[in-house]
Amino acid sequence: MSEDFRFATIQISGAGERNLLNPGVMSALEQQLSAAAADPEVAGIILTGSGGVFCGGLDTAAFKQGASPVEFAQALVSLLKLIPTLPKPVVAVVDGDAVASGASLVAAADYAVAAPDVKVGTFEVSIGIWPMVAMVPLIDRLGARAAMENIGSGEPFTAERARELGLVNVVAPAQSLVAEAESWLAKAARARGVYAAGRPAVYRLAALPYEQSLDTALTLFTQQFEENK
Repeated sequence: MSEDFRFATIQISGAGERNLLNPGVMSALEQQLSAAAADPEVAGIILTGSGGVFCGGLDTAAFKQGASPVEFAQALVSLLKLIPTLPKPVVAVVDGDAVASGASLVAAADYAVAAPDVKVGTFEVSIGIWPMVAMVPLIDRLGARAAMENIGSGEPFTAERARELGLVNVVAPAQSLVAEAESWLAKAARARGVYAAGRPAVYRLAALPYEQSLDTALTLFTQQFEENK
């Protein structure tokens, strides 16, 4: 990797062996992502899990102890809204399973590299729950037809199937995942300052109808050149 670039590593540190999310964990991730994005020395962000698991989703066991499911969902929505607005590229390093809301974080990242034996996707319908929030980034990344292959069956994608569909960029041995991630970030970092406007624009334009997207792109194009006069 080029020594000109420094990358921030943010680790999901959730509850239990499955590295589960709760509002506190998600709030901490938001703060860390925002801090890395604001750091002028950071050219890109690596998002990974702890304990050999990327993320097993929300800590639903907490609901039985009185935690509010809506509060958990609100925290997840807030986190997923933040990621596309960041001015720095984000790569998910998936060295363990990324399921349920964990899969939504993979889908929300710009790039993803995964070990051969991991699973990526939702499983909720297999236990009688529909993944209302977690499915949104998957639909956005894959389209409804490909996303339903996972969402509607409750069977997460294999790493190779996720790569075939575009949810994962590279499948590689676990020991080389960080190097693969840094390779993607180094390529993106060549854009330097223009990434701050360009990356959020990609996700903004992707959400618009075709003609509106072109009109908005023209406005952004014009702004880019007027600012550089």
